[in-house]
Amino acid sequence: MRRFMLDIATALEPGDLITLSGDLGAGKTTFARALIRHLAGDETIEVPSPTFTLIQTYELAQLPIVHADLYRLAGSAELAELGFDDLPENAIVLLEWPDRAAGFLPADRLDIAFTLAQQLGEGYRNARVTGYGAFAQRAERISAIRNFLNESGFGDAERRRLKGDASTRSYERLVLDGQGYVLMNSPRRPDGPPVHDGKPYSAIAHLAEDVTAFMALSAGLRDLGFSAPAIYFADSEKGLLIIEDLGDELVVEGDPPAPIAGRYETAVDLLAALHGREHPATLPVSPHVEYRIPRYDIDAFLIEIELLLDWYLPRLDATISPATRAAFVALWCDALQPALEAAPTWVLRDFHSPNLLWLPEREGLARLGLLDFQDAVLGPAAYDLASLLQDARVDVPEAMEITLLGRYARLRRETNPDFDTASFVKIYATVAAQRATKILGIFARLDKRDGKPQYLRHMPRLWGYLQRSLAHPSLAPLRAWYGTHVPALKTI
Repeated sequence: MRRFMLDIATALEPGDLITLSGDLGAGKTTFARALIRHLAGDETIEVPSPTFTLIQTYELAQLPIVHADLYRLAGSAELAELGFDDLPENAIVLLEWPDRAAGFLPADRLDIAFTLAQQLGEGYRNARVTGYGAFAQRAERISAIRNFLNESGFGDAERRRLKGDASTRSYERLVLDGQGYVLMNSPRRPDGPPVHDGKPYSAIAHLAEDVTAFMALSAGLRDLGFSAPAIYFADSEKGLLIIEDLGDELVVEGDPPAPIAGRYETAVDLLAALHGREHPATLPVSPHVEYRIPRYDIDAFLIEIELLLDWYLPRLDATISPATRAAFVALWCDALQPALEAAPTWVLRDFHSPNLLWLPEREGLARLGLLDFQDAVLGPAAYDLASLLQDARVDVPEAMEITLLGRYARLRRETNPDFDTASFVKIYATVAAQRATKILGIFARLDKRDGKPQYLRHMPRLWGYLQRSLAHPSLAPLRAWYGTHVPALKTI
């Protein structure tokens, strides 16, 4: 029952409804008790059956859980009297005897029906899992992950979901025989609607469709001596990997988080080492499979900056004419030309604090663990440095940014006397402004389209970074356009 509970627990999201069906003694309350204790992180917490109280709410640190039992209800008409309309919006609700609420259950839910398995013995139960509405695909994913864990020898592993990012990927920490691993759950990215020339955004921006890119880049980075996670088991078709657990020690500290100077220096040193050598555009994945790293071309840069126009400006009730949009794109085409002409290198693309782990037991550049590089492209070296030094989630003081930018330039000159610092800084300011523009649009989209308002708190920081980058003299025309057409962030 506990292993089955873990299958369900790691798939849950805030606001989910799980209905528990089955006769008396079939295991509904046993399952609910195990799930609540697991999510609370406390195996001793009291979880009584709500048969008489009808509703029991648990205010956990991460989110509330509501455990309800409708056995004593005469019918669904009594639901309103129980206060179901006043439940916390993001609560996970466990509902026993859902047949008492027939006709009032939402379309999106997960039903678990328990039955006695008397032919196997007194302690055995059968469980049938049915996903309704939007939960149907998630129910199939629960089954796929269980089969993958069994096939890879991790069927009995303890599982704990890790905090994820803004993508559709999710991660779990697995513990088996005292050893830690990470399960990466990365279903194939579905194509969205066409946005330009019949292509979806993900194709134009060169976002990885499956785990093939991660597998290729992980091996490539490890061959260079960098600490990308080793991959122990993989089902690339289903997008499931068991990878090395690099721990959870970060390169930032405090609340709010602030950069740890020595660790940021190591990150800069790693980028200088990575950019100081040539890299192949094609990487092996398996004996008969290769992955070609896409080029960060002008179409990819432009589709990203247009997120500002399509998502950020509407948030501010600002509109622009087709001519003004065309002028914006033309200015960016001119500004990005030096970045497009620069010698290309591996751009990991999300090289910032959430994806960098500190490994104090290792030496040199291997002390920096690398994550989330599946969207890597071939492009300007300055991009990843800007991603690090203008971190969307962490305040990097301007003085620290300038110092570390100088450190990077010094390291590059030591291995390449022809390294042009002035040209590099110009490209750095350009791609930093491009990235801030893109992320302002992404965070607005996450709020409006995906119901994730928590990213809005980072917008003032990004606005500050954008102003900092646009101050470079080469970006004066763009700075004027933004000043005319983008309302100040204070209006949000």
